[in-house]
Amino acid sequence: MIGYVTVGTNNIDKARAFYASLLSTIGAKELMRIDQANAFTLYGPAFGKPALAVVKPHDGTTATVGNGMMVALVVDSRDKVDALHAKALELGGACEGKPGLRGEEGPQAFYGAYFRDLDGNKLCGFRIGPK
Repeated sequence: MIGYVTVGTNNIDKARAFYASLLSTIGAKELMRIDQANAFTLYGPAFGKPALAVVKPHDGTTATVGNGMMVALVVDSRDKVDALHAKALELGGACEGKPGLRGEEGPQAFYGAYFRDLDGNKLCGFRIGPK
């Protein structure tokens, strides 16, 4: 149902470098780039799959972080959750919750890690299921 989610940036070049490197960790790549006023760039595994975009705000004002807003990126292993979190920190992101199991182990176990990008947008890498 979700086509893509956007996060705002105040420095499109830094954001593009951050997300290109970060999302390659989980098999995503740049799918589309528009270099006009709002500088939109879309990342994902392929067209027709959920994706993430980084954009300068259309109204020309400063990008700000939405309180309570977060983008959650599903991956297929706990090792990829760990790698995504580590890559975000390596690229200058901030830790918002180390990788780990939240709740009980089992068929619906939630393993996640939380971080912020260079503009302060909150993201989560997660895997649901047993180890």
